[in-house]
Amino acid sequence: MAHSVLFDQDQMYGSGGGPSQSDGLEFYQTQYADPAASAGGVGIHGSADEFYASSYGAATPIVERSWLAAFGTGGFPNEQPLLEELGINFQHIKSKTLAVLNPFKPIDTAIYDDSDMAGPLLFILVLGTFLLLSGKSQFGYIYGVGLMGTIGIWAILNLMSKGGIEMMRTASILGYCLLPIVFLGSLGLAVDLKSAQLGPAAAIIPIAWCSYSSATMFVTVLSMSEQRLLVAYPIGLFYTSFALLTVF
Repeated sequence: MAHSVLFDQDQMYGSGGGPSQSDGLEFYQTQYADPAASAGGVGIHGSADEFYASSYGAATPIVERSWLAAFGTGGFPNEQPLLEELGINFQHIKSKTLAVLNPFKPIDTAIYDDSDMAGPLLFILVLGTFLLLSGKSQFGYIYGVGLMGTIGIWAILNLMSKGGIEMMRTASILGYCLLPIVFLGSLGLAVDLKSAQLGPAAAIIPIAWCSYSSATMFVTVLSMSEQRLLVAYPIGLFYTSFALLTVF
């Protein structure tokens, strides 16, 4: 059976057609205020950051959306720069380069804990560019001699030392100590080292410089002070090969 309920509006609301005061219905005014209006007129037309700041009293972090942010710390909070994520530390590069330029200065072994290859690759590229400008295309020989020489010296050092050394650290030290040979290559831009009388003689100083710096670093890192001459001998042959490529 279907039931229907009919409401008499006159009976419910009285003769006036509205809610009577005797029904006990009371309406209260709330203390709610529009946060947009209290924030100085920031409404739906304002930005999301402004509305968040006006509502909760704190602004959201602004993310810099550009390709330059990848090379700095302006991207996300506590984000490392891209160069540090790739293992490129300019402070270590500077310290290692200065250690090569002044081999008589005491060496801080902490800077050789990482196998930084940014500096060696840069020095090899610069040396190859100098030789190319001198009319010698030696890029293949440079990489070949560098690879085979690094493997050989790494094997010798691991046989001579107790603790041993990683191959990448060996390549890093040998690459940084190549800097005097780079200076010899830059000299070849002004003087023809092959035809000049002082060409072979000028190569002796860079070879001795590279060998002494590299041997000092290896001896310090591996604690092989009593085997300095044994370490310097294969390293001297290694840098002599680069000097021959540079001169001839």
